[in-house]
Amino acid sequence: MSDFVSLGRMSNSPFPSMYHLAIQASILASEVISEIYREPVVPVIKEDGSPVTKADFAASEVISDLLETTNIPVLGEEREKASFEERLKWTENWCVDPLDGTRMFLKRNGEFSVNIAHIVGNKAVFGVIASPVNREVLVGGPTFGCFLIPFDQFESPENWTELKEHSERNDPLQIICSHSYQAFHGGTQFEEYTENRSHEYIRKGSAIKFFDLALGEADIYPRFAPTMEWDIAAGHAILNALGGTVVNAHTNQPLTYNKEDLFNPHFIAKTKAVLS
Repeated sequence: MSDFVSLGRMSNSPFPSMYHLAIQASILASEVISEIYREPVVPVIKEDGSPVTKADFAASEVISDLLETTNIPVLGEEREKASFEERLKWTENWCVDPLDGTRMFLKRNGEFSVNIAHIVGNKAVFGVIASPVNREVLVGGPTFGCFLIPFDQFESPENWTELKEHSERNDPLQIICSHSYQAFHGGTQFEEYTENRSHEYIRKGSAIKFFDLALGEADIYPRFAPTMEWDIAAGHAILNALGGTVVNAHTNQPLTYNKEDLFNPHFIAKTKAVLS
């Protein structure tokens, strides 16, 4: 681990202080995003055709300022990316999407989030997903468990809600997906879950989907469109805390991070109920 100077563990908290910092960063970034959300926003279109706004950049700055104090490298969507040669030397890093779901932000439907993951040895070991609109944070990792934290209860761990594994699937099976998701994708592991089984679709944007998965309101999240590591890493760690996983849709192997190519393969996020 890094030479992080401990700020002290909160009373009754299951997390080390550097994770408190990550949670705090997500809340402060959410406040900045919410302030900008109240006013008209004009996006800039990036080279890849995706939009970016001043809310993305402002949130990125807030998060970077806090996480850089941990002496752990930060890999973020709106930051200059270190070369793969440099990243090969990293034993750990933060993986950050300061505003996941910029299109949803612009549509003003509330389905956007702040994502922060801690990557160690190419695995997501801790994740934070904050909802600026709902003013709550979903946090967790396989070593620490999973918790739902209202923004105003961040400093009161005794008021956090600890989430438990769900061992039974919903009936009908609840499939959560993006608004643009197309139902049929042959040649993947996904068909085994839907064939001859009653199922319904829930459509939402961004990593907000992981709130439904963690709460047991959705069972599975298939993704067959381009995504980046910072879109999924936090959710992967959170699902791992609840007995679930995120796997390559073709190989069924868990996703890895800090790769040379920061794009994810097509994937399927599964709750424990689906794996049981």
